Order: sequence, then structure tokens, then C-alpha cells
Amino acid sequence: MSPNCQIQFIIISYKMIKSMVKYPFHFFKSLIHLLSNSDASSDHRPWDPPFDPTRPAIPISYPITDLDALESRSYFNSFHFPFNIASVQLPPDSVELPARPRLLVCHDMKGGYTDDLWVQGGNNAEAYAIWHWHLMDVFVYFSHYLVTLPPPSWTNAAHTHGVKVLGTFLTEWKKGAEICKRLLATKDSAQMYAERLAELATVLGFDGWLINIENKLAIDLIDNLKEFVNHLTKIMHSSVPGSLVIWYDATTIEGKLEWQDQLNNKNKPFFDLCDGIFVNYTWKKEYPKKSIEIAGERKHDVYMGIDVFGRNTYGGGKWNTNMALDLLKKESVSAAMFAPGWVYETEQGPDFQTAQNRWWGLVEKSWGVLQSYPKQLPFYSNFDQGHGYHISVNGSQVNNNPWNNMSAQLFQPILIVLEDENTMQASIDFKDIPYNGGGSIMIEGNLKQGSSSWIQLFSGYVPLKDQSVYISYSVKSEGESALAICLEFSLATKEVVHALITDDELPFLANRSKFAYDIIVKSEGSIANASSATDVMWVLYKATISSDTINSNCPTLTGIYSVSTLKSSAGMYSTSLGHLTISFTKEGIQFPFAKDWKVEGRYVSWFPSDDGTRTLRLKIIWLLGEMKNRTYLFTKYNIYVETSGFGTSYLGFARVQAFYVSDLAVPNEVTMIKFVIQPCGNDGTCHELSQCPTYILNA
Repeated sequence: MSPNCQIQFIIISYKMIKSMVKYPFHFFKSLIHLLSNSDASSDHRPWDPPFDPTRPAIPISYPITDLDALESRSYFNSFHFPFNIASVQLPPDSVELPARPRLLVCHDMKGGYTDDLWVQGGNNAEAYAIWHWHLMDVFVYFSHYLVTLPPPSWTNAAHTHGVKVLGTFLTEWKKGAEICKRLLATKDSAQMYAERLAELATVLGFDGWLINIENKLAIDLIDNLKEFVNHLTKIMHSSVPGSLVIWYDATTIEGKLEWQDQLNNKNKPFFDLCDGIFVNYTWKKEYPKKSIEIAGERKHDVYMGIDVFGRNTYGGGKWNTNMALDLLKKESVSAAMFAPGWVYETEQGPDFQTAQNRWWGLVEKSWGVLQSYPKQLPFYSNFDQGHGYHISVNGSQVNNNPWNNMSAQLFQPILIVLEDENTMQASIDFKDIPYNGGGSIMIEGNLKQGSSSWIQLFSGYVPLKDQSVYISYSVKSEGESALAICLEFSLATKEVVHALITDDELPFLANRSKFAYDIIVKSEGSIANASSATDVMWVLYKATISSDTINSNCPTLTGIYSVSTLKSSAGMYSTSLGHLTISFTKEGIQFPFAKDWKVEGRYVSWFPSDDGTRTLRLKIIWLLGEMKNRTYLFTKYNIYVETSGFGTSYLGFARVQAFYVSDLAVPNEVTMIKFVIQPCGNDGTCHELSQCPTYILNA
């Protein structure tokens, strides 16, 4: 133990000795957290002094650590602020929470702001990610700072899948008590700080707050604490439809720091003023039922905590987390899983992808599927999890360096293998060169003779209203492996119709199938731009299901499957699916002309180097003039740099209309640099580079 740790231990013992006697688990939980932070304190966090947030720098996400910064609204003067605005709005049908038991996931990993703090992406191909969004309703980004602002990458990924995102407001122990004295000094101060929090959530694009007051309070501050919670809830509701404010079970209405592990009269006054309560996770078997009795009609607003690390939590957490979920589901109360990053942090085997899928598979078995998609067209996914070793655009590799950025994550497939007779597996492959983005679906295994394998990719609900549907998908196959797409339609007559989309129907019709093929749709294939680094090329397929193909007045798209078979006898099967687009329009998005964009360079700085180059830093912004109301069609922007004699290089992508170029090496002989901004649409199409807006900088 380092001297610093020894000093901290003495202070902690003095501060928390009474809590240790009555609540030993919470004492050791906090001790472990603070000691682990003391070890990490030697690692300078980017926002630690002498950090100047107004100076141009690589954009980061960071917390607000004191009341002065919160009160002054200084965050909005930060250079980093515009980069931290989430670009994906919550879908309209996800605004209201369903009237059923819900699942909240509270992300607390290694103090927060790890690989995800780099807004424009980091270089860890094995970075932590969540892709089981279909199993949750609410996501909380948690850390032990005063105001934890969710990095936009998490909000973008969660909103894509219909999941709400909350930040965290936290005060704890002696320092927290001092903060609360100022926070709750008057009714006006309580309202003012509540308004500051509501403004942050509204402007940055997330959906509310977890309020965690984890310290003692003087009894004369309780009324103002209630006003703080009440005012924050009202302001959030008026600013962000469907927003949530959730109270954490710690400080009681008497001002005592006493975790109740249930909803009762000591914490219900706060519950009554907001949208729910996150009950501490050391509850006993009978506590959910007791909480329901107190909650009455609001029983689904009670989120019983489960610590995935298993620290004194019902069922023991870890691989037994589903034991607590089973009990809560039976009692028809909501659940809040704390720190599912346990799988990643403790390096569960055999590897993270396998362990993560297995752990969430237990959650699904217990709690069921909560989200479904597609719900509207166009629908596009390249199956990117937000990390990998390559990045491609339309079949051409543009980056072969390790990277991570959760903002790249699009709709994640559920990958349910429906056939039992074959040993087929489906997984996300982010190590091979993809077709678009950073990942693809790898389907491989052993297929028996005369058989086929079905894998459910998505389960949604899209009424088609007698419109034609256009499909495109990319495939990379080895040997005799063949892959088709099958769309499932529910008709007004309650019939279910399956439309097989393939360039060659014979091997699929010759082999056994789980479902009958009611409609066969011919797809036309063409070789996509091939990368010189791969022997197997991507083939791009396109097909049309005309409005009169499905004999129904009200067809609804309800399922999307891949179908795998072999063109010859039994054997090994290996195919990759690179992307899938389903749209009502054949041509795709009509991109604005380059002249319609206004592109500017700001904060241009040059730095000399000793190796015959100069280093360039600048911020590029782009705005769409009179057509600005169309920017919602563009989900991201690829950024390239062109220099005479040195070709075109991919720099990264942005989800907002700004990008910071950091430490770009420019040879001394280069006299002009062109930056190209490539808009990409919500149907997966990207504008032709030659027609994209540019910014030219004379060197």
C-alpha cells in the first residue's frame, strides 16, 4: 500500500466508521473504489489541471467536477462542447416507457471515461462495447464525479436502438455533504442547479438524470432537496418529452445515509417527486414484494438494483445475475443492473465477445426481448459494433489501423440460429476487411447434405402500405457457400409470407428449409470495389419486391433472416454478410451539390518538425445553407485529406458537422491541402467523393 493510500485509509475510517458498523458492505465498497482511484490518481486524466477547456484540442468527453463550473455554465464555452452533442434522437415510439417491468443498465467501469472519452474515436480495437440493446429500456452512464455527462457515442448507439440515456448527478461522503450545503442553501439555489442539469441534458441530447445523494444531510436541507428533485423532474419533462429523473436509494427523508434496499416511507417522498427509484442492490428476497405494496400503481417505476460484481447482491451476480432477474420478473417489478462491464473488467473467458454474448444470453432468457427493429424504412445496418481493425467504404478499405468509436455502431443483429441439425454459428467479425464500416456478420459451420440454415437477423414491425421495397446487401462467400436474404411479412389475413431474395434459387429450393418460400425474388449481383488486401471480393446484390408481389392490402415486414446452404454436397460453410439496406426508394438519398455546403476552417495552427514535415491542426465545420432541414438524412460524415503527389487519406468520421484535425504531418513541398467531407445517408449510401464539399487550405 502506497503512503497516499495509507493516508486515505485513515481519513476514510474517520469519515465512515459509523457506516461501517451498520453497513459494512457499503463501507468496503466505497473503500475499494477510493483506493483504486488513488492508484489511478497518478494517471493524469485529460481534464485535470492545467486543462483549459477553451483551447483547441482533440475533442474529449469529460465530467463537471464542481458546482462553480455547473453554476457558471462554463461547459458551453468549452471547445469540446459542440463535439459532445449527440446526433441521434430517440425514436418517437420510444419516448414513453412501456407499462411492464423494465430493465435499466447502469454502466460503471474503471471510473468512467476510458476508451469512450475520445469523441472522434480511439485506437483500441478491443474496447468495451454493448450491442445487446434489444434487452434493455434505459442506460445510465455512471461515474464518481459530481456531474457525469454521457459521451455522445453511448447516446448515439442507445438512441439508435430505442434506449433512453441518463447522466448521473452524484454527491458522496464528507465532500458531498459540503456540496449539498451550497446546492440546497435556498429554494432558489436548488432550482437554479436543477435548471443547469436540465439544460445540459437538453442541449447534449440525452434523456435525464440519475440523482445519487450518498451523504448525510442536515434535516433543514431536506425540503430544498425535495424541491431540487421536483424542479429537475418538471423542467426535464417540459424540455425533453419522455425524459426521466430517477432517485437512488441512499439518503433518507430524515437526512440519514441509510440504504433501505426497498421502497418504503423513508425514501418514498423522493420517489413521489420523480420518475422512479433505483433501489440499492443489497435487498432481500421479500423486499421486491414490499416495495410493490408501497409503490401501488407505480410498481414498474421501482428498479431493484443488482450488482453484477455480486457484492452482497441477491443471487450473487456474475453468471448468476439471472437469479435476481427471475425473481424480479416474477414479482412484476423493474430491475437495474449495475456494472455489466464485469464481463470485460474481469476478462471472462474464452474471449470478450463469447463471454459477453453468453452473459447477455442469460439476461434474455430471464427477462426477454424488449426492443425490436426495424420500425421504419429506410433501414440500414453494416453490423458495426464500434471497434475493429479496419474501416471500409462501399467495399474499399480506407483504414487498416485499430480503432474504436461507439458512434459508428448501427442496428445490431440478434443472430438467433434457428436450425438444430447443423453446427452453424453466426458472429460479428471485426478482424476481416468489412464491406462498410468496421464489421460484418460471419456465418460458418458444417452443413449437412440437403439442408439449409436459417439465422434471424432482426425482428421488427414496418407496415408497407402497398409500397414497393428495394433491398441491397453485400456478401463474401468461400467455395460452394451460398447466402440468401429472407423477408417475413405478416398479412391482414393473419397469414405469414416468406420472400427469398437470391441470385440463384436452385440450391435453396433443392435443400430442406425451416419455412416454405412463398415468393422468390431474383437479385442481381456485381463485384464491389475490391481491396488488394483480400483474396475474396465482396459482391453487392440488389433486388426489388414490387407492391403487387405480395397479395395483400396491408403487408407488414416483421422479420429478416439469412439463409445459408451449399451449392454442392455437405461440408464446411463460410460466408460473410457485409450490410443490409431495405428502403422504399430505389435511387437512395439525393445528396446536395457541393456548392450548397458552406465549409470553414478554424483555429489553423502550424508547427515545424525536424523530419522535413510540418504539423497541422485545425477545426473544420460545414453547414448546409437553405437545405439545412435535410441534414437529418445524413448519419455521418467521412473526412479525407488530399495532397498533391501524396494521394487521398482517410482521417476519420464525424456524427456532428465538425471535425478536429490533430497533428497532421504535411511534407514541406506540399503547397495546398484539400479536405473532403463525404456525407453518408441513413440508407447507407455515401456521396461520390468527386462531388463532395471540400475545404482548401494553402500551406
